Amino acid sequence: MLFGTQTVNAQGHLEIGGCDTIELAKQFGTPLYVMDEALIRQNCRDYLKGFRSRYQNTEIAYAGKAFLTTAMCRIVDQEGLYLDVASPGELHTALKAAFPVERIYYHGNFKTELDLRIALNRGVGRIVVDNIRELVLLRQIGRRANVLLRLTPGIDPHTHRLISTGQADTKFGMNIHDGTAMQALKMALSSDRISLKGIHCHVGSQLLDTEAHTAAIGIMVAQVGNEAGVEFEEINTGGGLGIRYVEKDNPPTIDEFAEAITHAFTSALDGNGISYRPRLVQEPGRSIVGMAGTTLYTVGTIKDVPIVEDPGHRTYITVDGGMSDNPRPALYGAVYTALIADKADREPDQVVTVSGRHCETDLLIPNTRIAEAKPGDVMAVQCTGAYNYCMSSNYNRFTRPAVVLVRDGQANVIVQRETLDDLVSHDVIPDTLR
Repeated sequence: MLFGTQTVNAQGHLEIGGCDTIELAKQFGTPLYVMDEALIRQNCRDYLKGFRSRYQNTEIAYAGKAFLTTAMCRIVDQEGLYLDVASPGELHTALKAAFPVERIYYHGNFKTELDLRIALNRGVGRIVVDNIRELVLLRQIGRRANVLLRLTPGIDPHTHRLISTGQADTKFGMNIHDGTAMQALKMALSSDRISLKGIHCHVGSQLLDTEAHTAAIGIMVAQVGNEAGVEFEEINTGGGLGIRYVEKDNPPTIDEFAEAITHAFTSALDGNGISYRPRLVQEPGRSIVGMAGTTLYTVGTIKDVPIVEDPGHRTYITVDGGMSDNPRPALYGAVYTALIADKADREPDQVVTVSGRHCETDLLIPNTRIAEAKPGDVMAVQCTGAYNYCMSSNYNRFTRPAVVLVRDGQANVIVQRETLDDLVSHDVIPDTLR
């Protein structure tokens, strides 16, 4: 379970991007998010090559919600991708990084009038309209908007219910089957203040097969594209390709994914008698950055407790982080693997439960096999590049970790570690309490 530039060096230490993780922990402290720049860039290139070699008129928009900093925006720009943002904060980050605004897609299921005005004033390339209300607001604002309509195809993907978005019962998009999508389409076409560029859907996240994607494409093209009689400039099929968090996970490769999506897309166009070829847009996030991220922790308390089940005891290893830097296990049972970074060449012969230091049960990994650990060792948790830093918090008033970008033996801080003073920088004691 080594990914990207990860290797085990002569000292038996885990190395990423030519950097010894033990030295990284010493230099930058723990917890520490480590991002493998070479792997991120390679994934961007694999997406472009995989899709364009099969369907030339393709654009890839990186889903910023997975991991977004100003440095990440620069990488995405340099690799020629578009950028998907879903909040004023994500848009502001992109603008601060001087990301080309015409290559930005603005998502979100609740955009305020102010959000829409800012997006239009800034010249955002595409506004992905989620609901009828947004169409009404855009018509009232009076500035011509380039939009995609986010549609709900009624597909129930094979993933956790909390990261499913394509089924009928969802807060996202406009339902195809109940007529809402066609109502929105007619509204958009009837307004001279809305330039309808195409349609969009997203069926879910961490998908380990292509069934939901290909089914959604067929529905999108057949029930909307064909019935509407409109030549859309683009059709955006969202993202959602999963990654290998644990050994049993077996998602398609980026190339296999591209083959399935482009085949389904062209087949749907041909099958519905659509002779023109709209732009195909994909919005990957996790599959670009997920396996490129590793979180380093320092091992603290180790204790054995008796349990009823075999083998009669459980070994808890507590690390100096937890749910404030990785809430995904607590949110929806996400599972990870780990290794002892300073003993990466040793046989993993101990089954342990990795817990955090918060005042909760705070289990990071319920069961994982590692080399025997002792206090002070560095533990590396794999595949934490997506939805870890971006979902981190100050629960229990812990500070958020730093993020370093590693490549060719060089480590650069791209997010500074928070300080204790940062925690209270926005606190206010009113005069009545003085």
